[in-house]
Amino acid sequence: MRLKHGLLGALLAATVISSAAVVAQNDKPTIPPALEARIKGLSKDKREFLTSDPAEMFAGSYDKLFERLATKSPQEIDAYIEAMMDAVKASKFNARTDMAAIPLDTDNENFNGWKLRRPGGLDPKREPGPFELSYYAHGRGGGVYGGGIATFAGAPVAIFPEDLVAGKVDVAIVGAPLDMGSGYRGAKGGPSAMRTQYGAGGIDMYTMVDPSKELKIVDYGDIAVDNMSIERTVAHVRERVAEIARTGAIPFIVGGDHSLEYSDVAGLADVHGKGSFGVVHFDSHYDAGKGGVHFITHGAPVYRAVKEGHVLGRNYIQVGLRGPWPEKEGFEWMRDNGVRYHAMPEVEKNGWQATMERALKEARESGKKLYVSFDVDVLDPAFIPGTGTPVPGGLTMREAIPIVRRLCAENELVGFEIVELAPVLDPTYRSALNANFIMHACLTGVAMRKKDIKQAGYLSDLTTEHGQPFYGEKAAKDGKAEKVDPNFARGSRRPTT
Repeated sequence: MRLKHGLLGALLAATVISSAAVVAQNDKPTIPPALEARIKGLSKDKREFLTSDPAEMFAGSYDKLFERLATKSPQEIDAYIEAMMDAVKASKFNARTDMAAIPLDTDNENFNGWKLRRPGGLDPKREPGPFELSYYAHGRGGGVYGGGIATFAGAPVAIFPEDLVAGKVDVAIVGAPLDMGSGYRGAKGGPSAMRTQYGAGGIDMYTMVDPSKELKIVDYGDIAVDNMSIERTVAHVRERVAEIARTGAIPFIVGGDHSLEYSDVAGLADVHGKGSFGVVHFDSHYDAGKGGVHFITHGAPVYRAVKEGHVLGRNYIQVGLRGPWPEKEGFEWMRDNGVRYHAMPEVEKNGWQATMERALKEARESGKKLYVSFDVDVLDPAFIPGTGTPVPGGLTMREAIPIVRRLCAENELVGFEIVELAPVLDPTYRSALNANFIMHACLTGVAMRKKDIKQAGYLSDLTTEHGQPFYGEKAAKDGKAEKVDPNFARGSRRPTT
């Protein structure tokens, strides 16, 4: 009898494989005839469950599920489905045994102490405005720039909104060391790593624009984080981002994981208005996940921002998607909500230049202000090994820098974020270095716009064309060419021989 069931099961399995489950127009799969004959005795609720999404989840696909059931007897099939249904039921919230919310001790006298603003009366009186932290005259910001305390882009420091207003600050760079929204910790080290690595300051050779000279940039410190609660933290981040925006300065947020996109976008919408700006989202993942237990994670900020109306779906542009997520449903969600997306398959099909120009055109077409969200895992892991969810086949730095610079130059920017840098995962300095160069590209774009450089894709003639032999010959005639000195560097008091 056991042999007979084995032969029958093998035949049924072959039938299932050769005639894969056909999906009907209502997205419900058609049960193969061979299996249909064995489930006639199933109850109505078990039969309906067999073609439900939870049932598919247990096997990975309907085809695999039906193939697995094809080797079982009707009684075994009934028991198998009942076990799946029991598991689904046990996964649901149970009001008798589960917490609906995480309780906090609201009687604690220090309930809001973690985010309390330092009272001004505790410090010596000073005039509002940015101030330097360096001891040395030519060591702006400390760190790799010289002595003193390291700051973003070697910029002076501002602490309160009054400092931003008094200093007429253009860009306030603020750290948000949050990594509770990610399954892989380490992104909280992003702000400190970028402060102590070079790349965010100095001239941009492509345009010969130095954002540190054209813009009033400050380091606005780090936003406080409640390391026990992502919900409390993102609410405070939202407040602080709005605080910066209300002064007229552009917030540049250094994360931290990508759950920050929700709080950053919401904070800007609180100031500029819901639906008033678009978002270009650089990422290997689309981050519009839904249906999870938590309403905010680093895989869900786009969905929540769209769901709450802070940014309209048609004003979202995704760049760099690849890897195993999202699946078909994710791309359909983007299409249904008007999201424009440029996945790496499009780059493989049409080339990077054409894809970049298409994304840039879409960003300008809406006529809206723009927010740039840059997850460093959009870059290939060769350039950013220090990130929690790397995906091979990403952008190169040579591809990323121009599009970021152009987005920030050719649109009115309301904010910028760079997230998911996890320096603890990179024993070298390249991840923080490249992250700083990405931020510098956006700073350059903002500076170009302030200088009224309106040419799309502008590049400096000085660095794109040497102009020889004309310039060399002209300089020789004008006496500007270097004069040869055989005694150079021998010392002015040493006799020549």
